[in-house]
Amino acid sequence: MPDVSDIEGSATGHARGKVTLPDRAHTPRWHVIRRLVIIVVIALATIAIVYAQRGSYLDNGEPAQKVGLLDSVYYVATTLTTVGHGDIVPSTDAARAVSTFVLMPARLLFIVLVIGTTLEIISYRRRDVFRIARWRKNMGHHVVIVGYGTKGRSAVETLVANGLDKEDIVVVDPSMVALQDAHADGLAVVTGDATRQEVLVRAGVDRAEQVIITTNRDDSNVLSTLTVRALNPDAYIVSAVREQENVPLVKQSGANAVITSSDAVGRLLGLSSLSPTLGTVMEDLLTQGEGLEVAERELLVNEVGKAPQTLPDQVLAVVRDEQVFRYYDPVVSQLSRGDRLIVVRPTRELPWAPRPGTHDEDFASEENA
Repeated sequence: MPDVSDIEGSATGHARGKVTLPDRAHTPRWHVIRRLVIIVVIALATIAIVYAQRGSYLDNGEPAQKVGLLDSVYYVATTLTTVGHGDIVPSTDAARAVSTFVLMPARLLFIVLVIGTTLEIISYRRRDVFRIARWRKNMGHHVVIVGYGTKGRSAVETLVANGLDKEDIVVVDPSMVALQDAHADGLAVVTGDATRQEVLVRAGVDRAEQVIITTNRDDSNVLSTLTVRALNPDAYIVSAVREQENVPLVKQSGANAVITSSDAVGRLLGLSSLSPTLGTVMEDLLTQGEGLEVAERELLVNEVGKAPQTLPDQVLAVVRDEQVFRYYDPVVSQLSRGDRLIVVRPTRELPWAPRPGTHDEDFASEENA
């Protein structure tokens, strides 16, 4: 759950891009509530002790008048807060012992809790400023996710499942729901409109390695792509669009890759209707964490010179000199150093299907040539 200060500030931070980091294990509000509970427990316990020994206390305002429940509450309140009017006093050794060995330690603990809570509240915002400054200093070559809806969350899950650290992901979204969801997932968030340059600057887009744009409006995707490209000419931009007719426009805006969500879903629905088994396999390929997956990996030294069809993995395509060739293309009939493979493989390694490249094998990259 986000901090109270984050919730209050986000309403005014949409335009300028408010930066919030994932919550610590416990928020300041949690600490305040915990300390208040301890204070109440201390007060109730001491009131019970005094009231149980009410015959050992006298009210100086009325000689020989024994104290009651309200007097016990009054006496404990004035004692713990060090006000001490002196009108109610212990009259026996037992009561004096309780005042010395119970009420005095309770008073000291009460004061420590009150002061500690005050200092916690005062210092939290300053600590958060230093924390964000340190985060900015260490941020670089990260991935920015614009939009944290269903597509954005799925993109993050895929990136994390393939080894990307959550600390290297920044979410940009104006929604409070997205803020809470992203914080719950341990992600840093810039709250604001991704079509505004200052918001993207706060997210470090100018230093980002990749930007994934997944808003629910094609016009917002186009504007966000234009702004990102203006800030970072070298970033790899992947953008989603709802309609196929908007793909050329998004590519002209600077996107390296464009994914058409409505067409992809429509094709999957059509395949599932014509061939339920084919639809099942396609869904399996698109589902994270189980069954089959499509992945890109480097060529191994012992695979140089072989045909793509002879490798343990099911090779779909070969990437050579930044060009993609289908596995049956004569150009890649023999694999060469520097090639990268697009393969279908089990999501998790199986005893009968080992995953090449995960057992300290030598890669056939150009630098190892």
